[in-house]
Amino acid sequence: MFNKTLLTLMFMVAIFSQGCSKDEKTSDSKIAEANSMVSSNEFVLTSTDNKQYVIRKTDTGFILDNDKKKMIVFDIFATWCPPCRATAPILSDLQQKYKKDIVVIGLTIEENISNDKLNEFKKMNSANYVLANSSVNRPLIMEIASTLDVGTNFPIPLLAIYKDGKLVNHYIGATEEEFIESDIKKALAK
Repeated sequence: MFNKTLLTLMFMVAIFSQGCSKDEKTSDSKIAEANSMVSSNEFVLTSTDNKQYVIRKTDTGFILDNDKKKMIVFDIFATWCPPCRATAPILSDLQQKYKKDIVVIGLTIEENISNDKLNEFKKMNSANYVLANSSVNRPLIMEIASTLDVGTNFPIPLLAIYKDGKLVNHYIGATEEEFIESDIKKALAK
């Protein structure tokens, strides 16, 4: 009887202490996150090469605050995902081909990933476009997913194209370059 009571008590303590020990952010990380997310409609992304990109949420989508004329192609991916790896060279080709008109921004779903790991992904998969490694990746990804109405557990890669703050199209899973380019051309009226 004593062993059952002791075991139950230990179980209850473990459950309550686990619930209370939720990962609290340090004050430094809270400050960094506050600096990265100026408002709920503005996201400051830092790329692996330490450049900053300000993404602003509009009523109908997203714009690149630094260059509002450029179309944004968001690539929501993971470094371990085979279809994501296959999509990277396609997006690099499109970034190169339409460099005056678009910016491809890769947002990894992986938390606490190092720039070294992202740069390794970039090198191994010819991902020659912006790879963001910011504390606001997750909130921005969730905002994008909510505007696309794909839920919170969507498949990857998830591509979303925005022009002038409006959604052009989105793709779930590996997508042929011709489809993406066709939508880019239509949006650019080329």
